[in-house]
Amino acid sequence: MIDYAGELNKAQLEAAAALDGPVLVIAGAGSGKTRTIIYRLVRLVESGVPAPSILLLTFTRKAAREMIERAQNLLGRSGSSVSDHGGLASVQGGTFHAFAYSILRLFRPEGFTRDATVMDAADMTAALQHCKEELGLGKGDHSFPKTQTVHAYLSKSRNREIALDSLLAREAQHLLPHASSVQRMADAYVAFKREKALLDYDDLLFELEKLLRARKDALAYCWNRYRYIMIDEYQDTNPVQARIGALLAGADRGAFAETSADSRGAAPAPRQGNEAPGPSSGDSAFPQG
Repeated sequence: MIDYAGELNKAQLEAAAALDGPVLVIAGAGSGKTRTIIYRLVRLVESGVPAPSILLLTFTRKAAREMIERAQNLLGRSGSSVSDHGGLASVQGGTFHAFAYSILRLFRPEGFTRDATVMDAADMTAALQHCKEELGLGKGDHSFPKTQTVHAYLSKSRNREIALDSLLAREAQHLLPHASSVQRMADAYVAFKREKALLDYDDLLFELEKLLRARKDALAYCWNRYRYIMIDEYQDTNPVQARIGALLAGADRGAFAETSADSRGAAPAPRQGNEAPGPSSGDSAFPQG
């Protein structure tokens, strides 16, 4: 058996042992946030929670894979009978984008008449270049932004959920004379993707949010399958990721997020709710979207 009290400090133990209800753990750098997630994963399965009902959302596949592997090793070291039945191998861990793709493969995005294809970076650039050429923009104008630059600002505008011209005014004033043309490219890009049943990386998140809000069966599927949702580095979520987390968490479920106390992330401040112990005084429920 794992000696949780002996291997974790008091704050880590409180967080790892808070299994039920929505929990936000705020902790400083170097305080053992990853260690806490690993021990909480093990605590969940040792408490009888089926591993497939746990969803671990991180910002890289590598981070999720390493957390699950370390938790599996910890479980094996404990000699628990749970490790003989697959242990934590069937925990779904990965990025928000990968999770979104897995759900959109099961439930077709709203407005699509056939299954969507996910674009890679080269596809996105090629599609935008096609739209630029079709519109006849930037010909002979060396001041017109490169296609990769246009895509970068379109993605940043969407993820921050601010108007393109406002973003350019803040970060690229030299491109403001081209703002209307870039917006035309953006509009044509959206139409092109819809016509071809294509999704770019940003679409995965926004289409998932739209799906979960529009289709009760899709949301019910997620609620029934994923009883415990864990989000690492919550302070780095953008607004749509935070809203997806809130939708998955529901009103009273086993949602758990860890965030750095010294970070200025994009996630909205969580509303006060059912409090649970954690490494600092910032424990509260997820924000409701």
